Amino acid sequence: MEGHILAIDDEKDMLKLLEKIIRTKTKYKITTTANAKEAINLIENGNYDLIILDLKMPEIDGIDLLKKIKTINPSVAVIIITAYGTIETAVEAMKLGAYDFITKPFRTEQIVRTINRIMELQLLKKENIRLKTQLMSEKETDFIIGKSDIIRDIYRYASQIAKSSASVLITGETGTGKEMLARFIHNKSKRQGEFVAINCSAFPETLIESELFGYKKGAFTGAEKSKKGLVEIANNGTLFLDEIGDLNLSMQTKLLRFLQNGEYMPVGSTEVKKVDVRIIAATNKNLHELINKGKFRQDLFYRLNVIHISLPPLRERKKDIPYLAMFFLKKYNKKNKKNIKGFSSEALAYLINKEWPGNIRELENVIERAVILCEEQEIKLYHLNPLKEGSFSDKKEIYALSFKEAKKEILKEFYQKYFTEILTKTKGNISEAANLCGLKRQYFYKLLKFSNINPSSFRKKQDNTIED
Repeated sequence: MEGHILAIDDEKDMLKLLEKIIRTKTKYKITTTANAKEAINLIENGNYDLIILDLKMPEIDGIDLLKKIKTINPSVAVIIITAYGTIETAVEAMKLGAYDFITKPFRTEQIVRTINRIMELQLLKKENIRLKTQLMSEKETDFIIGKSDIIRDIYRYASQIAKSSASVLITGETGTGKEMLARFIHNKSKRQGEFVAINCSAFPETLIESELFGYKKGAFTGAEKSKKGLVEIANNGTLFLDEIGDLNLSMQTKLLRFLQNGEYMPVGSTEVKKVDVRIIAATNKNLHELINKGKFRQDLFYRLNVIHISLPPLRERKKDIPYLAMFFLKKYNKKNKKNIKGFSSEALAYLINKEWPGNIRELENVIERAVILCEEQEIKLYHLNPLKEGSFSDKKEIYALSFKEAKKEILKEFYQKYFTEILTKTKGNISEAANLCGLKRQYFYKLLKFSNINPSSFRKKQDNTIED
């Protein structure tokens, strides 16, 4: 039974009537109370989607009780039940956050219709929150999943500092998950605003200020109407400044001024605005070196570096690679409507021993590509090592395998290259390809199967190819 309703009324007969209506005419659960203090305790310890409240309560004024309810749970919907003579009070209650009001006496179908409409909206909001949380958790998992001590320590530390409003500086190589960590911190915080991200290297020097602080109509050529800046959009939320090391010195000065008091002026305006924004900055550059070269302000560094988190490269958290690989396998199985079960031992050894200069982002790309290429129950080594990246036999990962497996993989690579060229020439014609190779058709098919090559894929590229 989904959805929970709380009815508060000092008239026990009314509570019995409401309970009967909701239990017999709707699919929702109902709890009732005639005591205002008990109601407050229930709301503080329960999870209600809708509260039906009578304004005439002997222990506490209905308006005061409504204010208390909205303080405890701002998202809960409230229906006011009122006598004909207190409609003005009901209107006042709606201004304070009540969703609707119903006058006594009411018809059963009227209150059922109102309850169903409000509960559908409330449950839809819940579902949206659940889906957003699920989506966010998938993004977070890219970063936090794993068994290594270092990633667990970072996860715990990030959870702790999320409760503060202090600026955070995240450093690490490209692809280590800096934005994922920033989003994780924002979602663990109590900030009600949005998470807004900007890549400081993606905008020319002349545009970055107007993107951050907005501009007034007519501020420059093309400014046909005023535009909010990202700091205003992120008000009461988090502003993520990616690649902060690429910010020019002039903009660094303006950002420093903003960090000091949260005040700024849109481009072309003399009006000072103020917002409450938490700043999380990230970079893959050495800011100390930039400071020494005069390319980064030291005072801005200190403002940003209140809390510092350094993300390790993937090669320093090898224990996490199998978990990340399985996460991405599930993700791209779903996306490509496949059901690949896992990785061969050789494929897993390859993933663990690879240096991963692109870190998690590179790993994800490799797994996505492997899922697309794989037509088997598990991902093999040759799915992870496409031909365009060069010969596998020239790479050091070959030495992680036994002689037998290494020989098998090198042969497979040769067959893939050779037969791909042959089938391309013959446009997928098997008989012609076998003749060119000097092989019997049956043996040719066997080698194609060993090489994981589907000859029909070559025929699909041709418009009028006749099946061989």
